[in-house]
Amino acid sequence: MILIIFHTFAISNKNTYKRTMSLIKSISGIRGTIGGRPSEGLSPLDVVKFSAAFATFLKRNNPEHRLKMVVGRDARVSGEMVDRLVVGTLIGMGINVIETGLSTTPTTEMSVIDSHADGGIIITASHNPKHWNALKLLNARGEFIDAAEGQEVLRLAESNEIEFAEVDDLGTVTYDDEAIDKHIARVLSLPLVDADAIRKAGFTVAVDAVNSTGGIAIPRLLRALGVENVVELNCAPTGHFAHNPEPIPQNLTEIAAAVPANHCDLGIVVDPDVDRLALVCENGEMFGEEYTLVAVADYVLSHTPGNTVSNLSSSRALRDITARYDGCSYAAAAVGEVNVTTMMRETNAVIGGEGNGGVIYPELHAGRDALVGVALFLTLLAKKGMKVSELRKTYPNYVITKNRKDLTPDIDVDALLAKIAAKYANAEGCKVTTIDGVKLDFADGWVHLRKSNTEPIIRIYSEAATEQRANELAQSIMNEM
Repeated sequence: MILIIFHTFAISNKNTYKRTMSLIKSISGIRGTIGGRPSEGLSPLDVVKFSAAFATFLKRNNPEHRLKMVVGRDARVSGEMVDRLVVGTLIGMGINVIETGLSTTPTTEMSVIDSHADGGIIITASHNPKHWNALKLLNARGEFIDAAEGQEVLRLAESNEIEFAEVDDLGTVTYDDEAIDKHIARVLSLPLVDADAIRKAGFTVAVDAVNSTGGIAIPRLLRALGVENVVELNCAPTGHFAHNPEPIPQNLTEIAAAVPANHCDLGIVVDPDVDRLALVCENGEMFGEEYTLVAVADYVLSHTPGNTVSNLSSSRALRDITARYDGCSYAAAAVGEVNVTTMMRETNAVIGGEGNGGVIYPELHAGRDALVGVALFLTLLAKKGMKVSELRKTYPNYVITKNRKDLTPDIDVDALLAKIAAKYANAEGCKVTTIDGVKLDFADGWVHLRKSNTEPIIRIYSEAATEQRANELAQSIMNEM
């Protein structure tokens, strides 16, 4: 799978950061640049305000007992500052905090479940550059809160309804330094994870953790699985990212060279909070982040047949692999992890995720988890007894392109998308889906149109067997718009 991206840009220096302060308040959390004035970036005042709003939301929904919450963070340089603000605010709200410190998103999610907490906050801006940070909000299931809950948190943040605890009712903080080890132990206990097979395979594996907490978790996981030869790249959790932290091919040139140079069987790349997993073949070629989920699903379905789910912008390859197994069906959800997990629950899916390398294996927990992805993929590789590049060739090959259409501010984007949907509603050989923008599924490919919530643009994703055909499909719809 080849991923083609248009209209990319980079922020080059500190002065540019100051000119582009941003605070994005969404239903799934609060994301912003560090510094600047309150409400323009993720300032300390904003951290306190939104942490207190989420605490208020949880307290109103659990009035019968003192709340317990888990807090974890990735290694970005602002993490310690934000962490202290979050923990202090929760204590001030009368909440007992379990602090996992340098952790991963899936580890924090697992900690919420295992400690029977009422919720959690993950301090991470995922694959965003180091001048960003965010608060991601978890419910008692260790899953991201849904749209209605998120809207209520945003309302509370702007209200005058937040009330802090009196001195005798302040919360406490305890530290869990073993959260990652507990997570690894749970992964190794899964029936489909075969550490003996991995150990006998004698793999040599390179890891690029972009100098965040994957540098703690992934090498430790690999050694627990019996991988003795681990080549570590950018595994010191300093938060000073060695390259753009999004795990896409143009950012992975270092590990692409290191894998064949060190005679590795596999390269593993994770993003700063370790919920996305990208793989590199033994020859230095990309396995394709869309195919992380495809390969893991293939292994899971071969042992536990069932349904699968990914989002509308993910590769058709998962649908094709699912169809290889009798009685198994594929469903597509709106973009967003909470939408995928909701559909997985509704369809009793045994495996699912997102095409950005996010594997969700509900046998462990309902969240994207690079650790469980690594363990299942290595088990598959050990049992297949083939090279990673050979395994990749067993899956359908598709090309995804990404583009955008800039519109004038006066254009009604919703009306425009509705017109596109109406035009193709009765078109022969086309399936129209409108749960998230408009997706047009043709026999030989698809186009997905999604509007931006912050700009007058429409993002256009398309997929086909060749780059030329994917571009043709996208361009034909862009011309109509």
